[in-house]
Amino acid sequence: MKIAVITGGTSGIGLAAAEILLKNNYKVIAIARAADKYKQARAKLAVNNKEYIFIQADISKYADCKAAAQTIEQRYGKIDVLINSAGLYQENAIENVSEQVFDYMMAVNVKGTYFMCQQMIPLLKKSTASPAIVNISSDAGINGNYFCTLYCAAKGAVTVFSKALALELAVFNIRVNCVCPGDVDTPLTQQQFAGSDDIKKATEELYPLGRIAAAEEVAEVICFLASPKASFVTGAVWTVDGGLTSS
Repeated sequence: MKIAVITGGTSGIGLAAAEILLKNNYKVIAIARAADKYKQARAKLAVNNKEYIFIQADISKYADCKAAAQTIEQRYGKIDVLINSAGLYQENAIENVSEQVFDYMMAVNVKGTYFMCQQMIPLLKKSTASPAIVNISSDAGINGNYFCTLYCAAKGAVTVFSKALALELAVFNIRVNCVCPGDVDTPLTQQQFAGSDDIKKATEELYPLGRIAAAEEVAEVICFLASPKASFVTGAVWTVDGGLTSS
């Protein structure tokens, strides 16, 4: 059985990707901080804890990334797919960004992605099934957004890191790609739009397709890139943004 590791695999895009992979007979290991979200996700997916496994970890901490990889190695010996979906979003004017806020944004979005890759690469090298890494960036990792200098800096780092890592790992036949969504209908976005139809409408009007994405639409692209169907795709940056970065 193929094994996929998904950071942030208990909600939003990560959970949508988990659902697709489970339907395709993957064993999915979700890495996240909150055990209660895992229990809710498992009930929603209607699967048991042998198919959809939880490892509690804070990816902003190197020690947690290393410990998660060690646990997986001891239990399973290898993995076939790594999806780095965990991330943090925040809007703020640059004058209002403290060092503490800067450090935490970078720790979750950049440090977590970087060291999860580092720690999982030895396990991916043991795969015989077209091993792949898919990192989740953002349209903000391609274009600048208003009041998002910190988020853009973090996601821009993820985008270029993915391209560089693809070159480094090609000799091991490990593919690395990056997916850059725009706004996605997730619990976080729903909170942002709560009580304000005007904000939701204004956001949707920014997109040439006239709406924001469903989490499943982004997850389908992620799972394609993670699959052998994309066996000659590496170092790519895939936008899933309804034409936002083309307009």
